[in-house]
Amino acid sequence: MRVDFDPAEMPRSDFYKLLTATVVPRPIAWVSTIDRYGVSANLAPHSFFSIAAVAPPVVQFSSVGRKDSLRNVEATGEFVVNFAPEGLAAQINDTATDFPHGISEFEAAGIAAEPSLRVKPPRVADSPVALECELHSTLRIGDSTVVFGRVVHAAISEEVLVDGHAEIDRLRPLSRLGKDEWGTVGGVHVTPRIRYADWQGPTTSGA
Repeated sequence: MRVDFDPAEMPRSDFYKLLTATVVPRPIAWVSTIDRYGVSANLAPHSFFSIAAVAPPVVQFSSVGRKDSLRNVEATGEFVVNFAPEGLAAQINDTATDFPHGISEFEAAGIAAEPSLRVKPPRVADSPVALECELHSTLRIGDSTVVFGRVVHAAISEEVLVDGHAEIDRLRPLSRLGKDEWGTVGGVHVTPRIRYADWQGPTTSGA
C-alpha cells in the first residue's frame, strides 16, 4: 500500500523535504566563485548536481533561490566545481552557513585556496578534484536556476588516480540525503553491462 502526496496541495517546504529524502544519494558540487570585482571568493555546497553532457563536457547544478554562487556566476561567467570528499565533511558543512554577502567562506571557514589554471575563481586546495568551468547557460525553473558550465580544465590529485583513473575508494565522496543526513561510500558492486548480443534473460542471482 502506498501513501499519496500531491505537491499542489502541500506547502513548498514539505514537498522539498520529501524530494530531498527520496532522491538520494545526491552528489555534492562544492562550487567556488568570485565576485565581479575579483575580490571576494565564495564557496558553497550544492546537492542538486549532475553531468549534463559529455561532448562538450558540461556539468550542472541548481541554485534554489538567488544565492551568491549564482550571482557571481552570472556576473563573471566562471566557476569551479570542487569534489566533496568525506575527509572535508566539517568544512563543507561550514560553507553551507548563510554568511552575509561579501564574506568569503574560504576565510570564514579557514579553507585553503589555490589558483585555478583557466578561470579566475580559486580552487579548494585540499579537494582531490577541481572542474574549472565557463558558463554555458542558465535555465530558470520556478524558484530555482539551473546553471550549466562547460568544463574547460580538470585538475585531479595523483593520490586518487590508479592508471589514470580516479578510484572511488580513494576519492571517498560525500553525498547528501534527507534532513541533516550525509552519506559516505558503503559497499561497491562491480556489475558490467550486458550487450544485447550476450543477453540470456533476466539476472536472478542478485548484483
